[in-house]
Amino acid sequence: MSVKIKAKNEINQMSGCGKIISDVREIIVKNIEPGISTWELDKLAEEYTISKGFIPAFKGYQNFPSSICASINDEVVHGLPSKNRILKEGDIIGIDFGVYDGTFYADSAFTFPVGNVSDNITKLLNVTKESLNLGIQKAQVGNKIYDISKAIQDHIEKNGFTVVRSYVGHGIGKDLHEEPHVPNFIDNNKDRSKSMKLKEGMVLAIEPMVNVGNFEVELSNDNWTVKTCDGSLSAHFEHTVALTKNGPKILTN
Repeated sequence: MSVKIKAKNEINQMSGCGKIISDVREIIVKNIEPGISTWELDKLAEEYTISKGFIPAFKGYQNFPSSICASINDEVVHGLPSKNRILKEGDIIGIDFGVYDGTFYADSAFTFPVGNVSDNITKLLNVTKESLNLGIQKAQVGNKIYDISKAIQDHIEKNGFTVVRSYVGHGIGKDLHEEPHVPNFIDNNKDRSKSMKLKEGMVLAIEPMVNVGNFEVELSNDNWTVKTCDGSLSAHFEHTVALTKNGPKILTN
């Protein structure tokens, strides 16, 4: 397994992509409300990114047709924006967005409530975000990928939710998806001693995907959108994180 270590100047360059993602997140938050289409959110993200001289990373990636992934309610990841997908009061929407500067990538996802949502939905969003932050805290030089995975899974499961297993986090840099895989769960037969050691200069996209019901997911007929098999709600949070000697540095904050 070949993991690409980044120099300080390369991490700084990636944080430039991360800043655009952070700006886009703020724009999208201000526009998420009942009645807006996911197509409109896609255009807002795309136009701002291009206006700053950057490239939406997902558009055209493996022929993906849009700049954002917009996943509503029981959709886990890779939802396709559409003029026909209109947000309603009480929905939740996961927005996954990446930026490319011509050399490096950054990648982030957040799940947002649309208007007022139930207490259980608020708990789902809070627990998923907390699990991401707990995973990031374990992204320390000398720790193992196992430590990130376990911190995420423990927090999710003790709160009564389940961890998606079919999709995992990943390394990121000159490619959108690099080694290593960063699972959000521990295989029962996985031994910590066999897990990859974390090194200074690694950059990881850590991204828990969390379901209210069963962890199993399925691909929709559009061949992109991944949904929960049981129709339960799902949340997704992600940051691009660099490992430095002073601890984890979030590049998409």
